[in-house]
Amino acid sequence: MTEHSLKLSYPATDTALLSLKGDWTLGRAQIEWESLRQELEGRDDLREIRLDSQALGEWDSRLLTLLQNLSDFVADRQIALDISTLPDGARRLLKLARAVPEREGASRRQGGDSILHRLGAYALNAWNELLIFNTFVGELALSTGRLLVGRASFRGIDFVRFLQSAGPDALPIVSLIGVLVGAVLAFVGAVQLQMFGAEIYVANLVGLGSVREMGAMMTAIIMAGRTGSAYAAQLGTMQVNDEIDALKTFGISVMDFLVLPRTLALVLMLPLLTIWADVLAIIGGMLVGVLVLDITFLEYLIQTQESMDLGDVAVGLVKSLIFAVVIAMAGCLRGLQSGKNSSAVGNATTSATVTAILLIVVWDAITTILFNQLGI
Repeated sequence: MTEHSLKLSYPATDTALLSLKGDWTLGRAQIEWESLRQELEGRDDLREIRLDSQALGEWDSRLLTLLQNLSDFVADRQIALDISTLPDGARRLLKLARAVPEREGASRRQGGDSILHRLGAYALNAWNELLIFNTFVGELALSTGRLLVGRASFRGIDFVRFLQSAGPDALPIVSLIGVLVGAVLAFVGAVQLQMFGAEIYVANLVGLGSVREMGAMMTAIIMAGRTGSAYAAQLGTMQVNDEIDALKTFGISVMDFLVLPRTLALVLMLPLLTIWADVLAIIGGMLVGVLVLDITFLEYLIQTQESMDLGDVAVGLVKSLIFAVVIAMAGCLRGLQSGKNSSAVGNATTSATVTAILLIVVWDAITTILFNQLGI
C-alpha cells in the first residue's frame, strides 16, 4: 500500500489540475473536502477541473465520495470536469450516480440528524486530529534531531526576529497580566483568610499559586492568543502565496526552515516570561497585602520565601516548556493546514488559538496530577 496524496495545481489561470496519488481506500485517504472546496471557490475565473490519476493505486468508495462532491461542485458552477484519466470502473460508477436521481426523502443528511451519527462524526474527527498531531510531533522531533547533528538549517535573522517577537515584544502584556493575577489572588484569599485573622498567609497563596500554576498558565494563554495565532497567520499567508510549495519544490524542509525556529524561539522565551510573570504576580499580591491588609513589606517577603522553594519554581518552568511546545505546534500545524484563500487563513488563526488553549489546560491538568502523585 502506498501513501495517498492530492495535489492541486493550476496549469492555466482558468484550469485546475487535481493529481491523485497512492491508495484511496477507506481508513487511509483523509482528504478534507471542505478545505478543497474553499480553495476552488476562491478562483472566480475557474472554467475547468482536470483529474490526473496516473499515479493512483487502489481505490474504493473514498475516491467515489470525492468524485461525487466534485461533480456536484462543477454542476452548480457550470465548470467542466475532465475525468478521462480515471479508471474505467470509477468513470462508470460516477456516470451511474449522475444518471440515477436521488430518491425523494432519501437525502444523505437525514442520518446526520441523529445524536449517534453526530457523536460518531465527532469521535472520528477527534481521532483523525490526534493522528495528525502525533505525526506532526514525530516530524518536529526528527527535525530537532537533525538540528542537533548539524543537518537542519534555517536563517539566523529569522530566528532572531522570532526571539524578539516571542520575548521582549510580549513583555508589556505579560507584565500587566502578571501584576493583575497576583492582585486578584491576594484579594480572593484575603476575603476568606481575614475571617480567621490569617491575612499573612495571603503571601503563601499568591507565591505558590503563581509559581506553580497561574504564572505559567496565564503567560501561556497570552502567548497562545498572541504568538501562536501569529504563527498560524504567517504560515497560512505563505500557503496562499504558494511560498510553502516553492520551498518544497526547491527541496527545503518546511519543518526545518519554518517550524523549528519558531518552536525554539518560544521554548527559549516562554520560561523567561514565566519567571517574569511570577515575580510581578508576587509584587501584585504584595501591593494588596501592604496597602489593604496592613502587612509590612518585610513580613510579606519573609512569608513568601518560607512558603516556597526552588522545587515549586521548577514545576512552573517545566509546565512552561511543555506549553511552549504545544503553542508553537498548534500555531504551525494550523498554518500549514490552511487553505489558499483569506477566509481559510482566518479560520486557521482561530483554530490555532483554540487548539493551543485547549491543550494548555489539558497538559496543565496532566502535569499537576503527575506532580502531586510524585510528591513534587
